[in-house]
Amino acid sequence: MGRVLTYGQLAADTRSRLESHYSEGEARAMTRIIFERLKGFSQTDMLLKADEEASDYIAGKVEAVVKRLLDDEPIQYIFGIADFYGLEFKVTPDVLIPRPETAELVDMIVSDADGKSDLAVLDLCTGSGCIACALARNLPFAGVSAVDISEKALEIAEFNAKSLKVRVNFSNADVRSLNPSPDSYNIIVSNPPYITDSEKSEMEQNVLAHEPALALFVPDSDPLEFYRPIAEFASKSLKKGGALYLEINPLFADAVKNELKAAGFDEIDIVRDSAARNRFVRARL
Repeated sequence: MGRVLTYGQLAADTRSRLESHYSEGEARAMTRIIFERLKGFSQTDMLLKADEEASDYIAGKVEAVVKRLLDDEPIQYIFGIADFYGLEFKVTPDVLIPRPETAELVDMIVSDADGKSDLAVLDLCTGSGCIACALARNLPFAGVSAVDISEKALEIAEFNAKSLKVRVNFSNADVRSLNPSPDSYNIIVSNPPYITDSEKSEMEQNVLAHEPALALFVPDSDPLEFYRPIAEFASKSLKKGGALYLEINPLFADAVKNELKAAGFDEIDIVRDSAARNRFVRARL
């Protein structure tokens, strides 16, 4: 790329190059993020400064990011930051990038809680800590704990809790072998691995090549590998009137519901996400 004289020209060139690989909407959003992260520019700044000269240094920085994006590296990993529920989270390839649908799960929990305070909350398979930290920020005086099998993920989650100034008690454990803690929690939530190996062929390369398989995939032979033990643990660990919230694979909504029934839950709601997919389950005993 030749020297670009103005921010407007640099942005237009960036967007054009990204559109060769991404949709027009994605390319526009990525261009906005690039200038926001590298220069602190808002969309208004981009308009006001469009005719200002861009230095060779900034042009080189933009070029380096564009090359990585054209190589299918997620922009959240490039900058090490992901936005979730109005908060900024540190992310690395050791943790999944938080998804918009997971924010819908947090929304449902916060709405159901309806301002209740001092709730005991447990987040299983916490990853970056995005659910745990968002709930700690939005549920008044909640006592939030979180579990993950990955020590590297927990380091990221602990960093996020500290930087967001929320209190979360993190611990390293495999949710498939947790010992029940009777009458301990008002809310248990989990977004565990739920994509089957056979679904890999339908996934985008930037996910397959860069995001942690440990947090994504389950074998075709046992797609409910995590939901079964989570259901059993939750049925024995929730307080009276408590609820279990799950993000699920829409292909297995009925199967998850059956596992919850087998574990003793009788009030089970399958909830659609904003794209009308069966994405969440809310269950009470």
